This record gives sequence, structure tokens and C-alpha cells, in this order.
Amino acid sequence: MTIYSINPLTDHRWDILASQHPRATVFHQRNWLEALARTYKYEPLVLTSTPPGQPLSDGMPLCRVSSWITGTRLVSMPFADHCEPLLESPSDFQKFAGWLHDECDRHHWKYVEIRPLSSPDQLQSGLPKGGDYAFHSLDIRAELAQIFSRFHKTSVQQMIRKAEKAGLVCESGRSPEMVEAFYGLLLKTRRRHQIFPQPRQWFKNLFDCLGENAEVRVARKDGVPIAAILVLRHQASLVYKYGCSDERFHNLGGIQLLLWKLIEQSKPSGAAELDFGRSDLDNDGLIKFKDRFGATRQSLTYLRYPKKNKSAAAAGWGERAARQLFSIMPDTISPVAGSILYRHIG
Repeated sequence: MTIYSINPLTDHRWDILASQHPRATVFHQRNWLEALARTYKYEPLVLTSTPPGQPLSDGMPLCRVSSWITGTRLVSMPFADHCEPLLESPSDFQKFAGWLHDECDRHHWKYVEIRPLSSPDQLQSGLPKGGDYAFHSLDIRAELAQIFSRFHKTSVQQMIRKAEKAGLVCESGRSPEMVEAFYGLLLKTRRRHQIFPQPRQWFKNLFDCLGENAEVRVARKDGVPIAAILVLRHQASLVYKYGCSDERFHNLGGIQLLLWKLIEQSKPSGAAELDFGRSDLDNDGLIKFKDRFGATRQSLTYLRYPKKNKSAAAAGWGERAARQLFSIMPDTISPVAGSILYRHIG
């Protein structure tokens, strides 16, 4: 099999495949790739076995991340929890994996990383495992009453009723004021967890590129934003990409109400699935939160060549150093630092 590399930002054959393939998500779309390129200067490419001038029959989108700090590598897909190769048969992946293996060695890239939803056994790629996570998705095709009945009675159902009784008002949109309300809550949440925030420009580019396929939902108490989520859409799938809140109002259930209203208001337009994204296996709190919405949990395994050899102790040291730096950094500086650091993470 001959592997060709195309530019998905200019080759419209990719638009057609990514819009029609049954396993394509919002993370395959040209608009997501364009937002990454605008914000972080990543170079998107798609590998395909289709010769030039013919309609694409398959494709694997990646981004080349070039960094003097973290090295050069290919990732499918930066800042996406998953990105399934769009192939005619899972067995074809072995041929694409072989190409990536050889090119990585030839160019002395630091690594290549693929983030498929399919299990390594299904793909039979021969690439080493690069990390294990939990992935949650919720089927929302049932009647609303049936979906609600599957929620945890105390942690979700009761919190939704409490939020409604407290008079929380939920709104959705893409206006600059709503995006700023979301970003203000994101800064609070990242400060609470001692994690650098994404740059404002990332969210501006997401909305500019994705248009109506991205929206912010904000819950307010007496006009004050207390919780917000950012949702992405592709066909019948919703992606709960970011969530943030003011911890002073956690007892009011703002996030629970926002997710319920999202489901309630999206079903009439044909939404069938709510993608809750990945969770680190040691993040028991986040996994339980998603479990309690009745979401189905499955294993999510990344593939990476060469295999990651950084010791757990070294990785832990780096994380602790970043948290210590963040803890002494003023709120006005942390977004600037985030805008510098995130393009090296990918």
C-alpha cells in the first residue's frame, strides 16, 4: 500500500470524507484542525492510501507539533480525547502504522501518538501502548424520563432539582459576553486545580472556526455566572469538552443542570450521544461524576512509538514543579503563561 500525505486545510476531499464517514467526529473536521493551526501553529496533515485526484476512501488526520522544548512529533489529535483513523477496514491500520514507524525513525521525531477509540487488539497495529484512560459516552436516544431515571438519585437527580428550586437560569450562545463569562470561570477552576489555563485565543478560534458547532452554556444565580460548559457538535454527537465553575456555588448543582438542559434541548434536533471525554484512571472523582450520569464507561488506550520511557517519578516531578510555579503566579500572568506553554504540549 502506498501512503500519501495531503493538506486537509486545502484538499476538500478530506471535508467530504470527514463529513460522511460513520466514525468521524468533530475532531476530524477541518474546522478543528484550522483552530489548532491558528492558535498553536501546528501543521495538519492527513495520511491516505488514495492517489491524487480520486475521492478519498480512507484517511488518518494528524498534526505535526514542532517544539524546541518538547521535541517534534506527530499526534492524532492534539487536545482531542480521541481521533479514530477513518479506514475501510481495521486491518488497514497496520499499514499506516508501519509508515508512521518508518517515518518516525527516518526523521528522528520524538514520537508518533494515535488516539483511537478502537482497542489495540482490533487495530492490530503493532504500535506500543502509550497510555490508558477511561472514556464515557451517554446514549440519549431514549425518552427524557427514562434518561433522567438512570441518573444517580442524590448526586445528579437531586442536584438538578435543587438547581431549579434555587432559580438558576441557564443560557446558551456564542456571544463575546458569554465566552468571557465562561473564561472567567475557567480561570477560577484552573486556579483551584493549579493547572495553567488555555489561552483566550484558543476559544476565540474555536468559535470562529466551528461556528454553530460550538457553544457555551452558562448557569447564573441572580445574574452571577456560577457554572459553564463548552459543547462541540458533529451531526448527532455532542461533546462535553470543557466544564468550569465557582466552587462557592457547588452546592447548587450548576454543572448538573447545564448538562441536563443540554440533553433536554438537543434531542429535538436529533442528538443521539453525549461524549463525556476521557478521564485519567486515578481521577476517581471525575470517573464517578460521569458514571453517575449513567454514561457507559470503556477503556481508551493510546498508541505511541517509540514507547514512552519517562519514569513515573520524573513525570511526577515535572507536574509538581508546574503546580508550584502556578501557585505563586498572579492571575493576570497565568493566561499569558498558558498561551506560551500549551503550544509545546499538544
